[in-house]
Amino acid sequence: MTLSMQWVTMAAMLLSGLGMGIVFDGYRVVSNELKFPKWWLPVLDVVYWMAAALIVFRVLYASNNGEVRAYVFIGLAIGVILYYLLFSKIVIIIVKWVISAVRALINFVLKCLNILIVKPLLLLYKLVLVILGFGSALTIFLLKIVIQLVRPFWKLLIWMVRPVLRPMGRWLSPYITKWHVIEKLNKLGLFFAQLWSKWLRR
Repeated sequence: MTLSMQWVTMAAMLLSGLGMGIVFDGYRVVSNELKFPKWWLPVLDVVYWMAAALIVFRVLYASNNGEVRAYVFIGLAIGVILYYLLFSKIVIIIVKWVISAVRALINFVLKCLNILIVKPLLLLYKLVLVILGFGSALTIFLLKIVIQLVRPFWKLLIWMVRPVLRPMGRWLSPYITKWHVIEKLNKLGLFFAQLWSKWLRR
């Protein structure tokens, strides 16, 4: 292996050490900010080290065909040490800032959705309820007026047909009593009254 290849390999390992430090600090900050359960941390550590070992091996294979020499570990160690001495605090600040920016963006989007979609839908729902309530009240009011207007004609009609209904009533009275017609009509009227009251409460 030539000297230039050794220096290239050492530089690649140094950069790999820097990358390992960045990723480690990044996922630690994210796990703390997002409040991951504590039992997740050992799992994440194992995943991190497995991924780091795989990536370092790929870099090593690309630089010197995977030959493991002492300068490989020296390059990794120098990269990690330089990262924690020079860049660790900066990376942590940047990662926290990114998390805060993402949270602010999500809150902004949720507020926009609330203002543009949720509140108009609630307002439309309330408006429909008001219109239905007004329509129901107007219908009942008009129905009462119609009943008051028709009442005199109804009384006149009953007075005119009373001579005919009396004999018929005497003839139908045993059947009405036998079949409980009046009780059934009362129950039917009570059922429709309850149904009407439930519809008005909606």
